[in-house]
Amino acid sequence: MLFAGNTGLRPDEARRLEFRDVEIVGDEPSGETILEIEVRGKRGFGYCKSMPGAVSPFERLRSRLRPRRVEGVRAPIEVSDNSDVRGEEWRTPEPTDLIFPKWQSELFKTITEEEDLRFDRDGRPRTAYSLRHTYISMRLMEGANIYQIAKNCRTSVGMIEKYYGVHIKNSLNAAAINVVRSGKDVMAEEFE
Repeated sequence: MLFAGNTGLRPDEARRLEFRDVEIVGDEPSGETILEIEVRGKRGFGYCKSMPGAVSPFERLRSRLRPRRVEGVRAPIEVSDNSDVRGEEWRTPEPTDLIFPKWQSELFKTITEEEDLRFDRDGRPRTAYSLRHTYISMRLMEGANIYQIAKNCRTSVGMIEKYYGVHIKNSLNAAAINVVRSGKDVMAEEFE
C-alpha cells in the first residue's frame, strides 16, 4: 500500500513491475532519494518518479526472501545438490522477478476494514486504484504542477481536471490570476 500510494501507479502497472524496472536515485532538485520506475501498462511504456516514501517499502520488498519455486510466478529455478524443489529453499529476488508476485486483494480489503477505511465518503468501497487517486490528490493539494503530475502518472491534464477538480481550486493562486494592469501599460505593450 505504501509503495502504490507513493508512486501513483495503476494496479495493473504495479503487477507488471519487475525489480529491474525500479532504480533508487538521488533527485538533485529536491535533494531526496526517490525511485525512478520504468512503467509498462495501459498507456504503453513510460516513466514515473516516486515520492521519497516509496523508497523504504521498495527496499523491504527487495530484501525479502522468496521461496525458490512458487507456482505461477516467474522466477529462475536453480536446483543445487541440497535443495528441495518443493519450495523450502529461499533466495533473494532476481532482477526479472515480479515485485508483487501475487496481488493481495483480500489483504487490501482486510487492512482497509481494520482501519475503518473500507468505504469512501460516498459509500463506495475502496480499491487498489484508490491509492492512485490518493497520490494524485495529495500532489495537487501540495501545489504540484498539474502537467507534471499528468506526465508522471501517464494520464492527461483533462482527466486530472475532470476527476480531481476539487483539489485544483486549493492550488489556484488568486494573485497570479487576478492581475490588473492600467490601460496605459496594456496599450504601450501592444504597440511595442
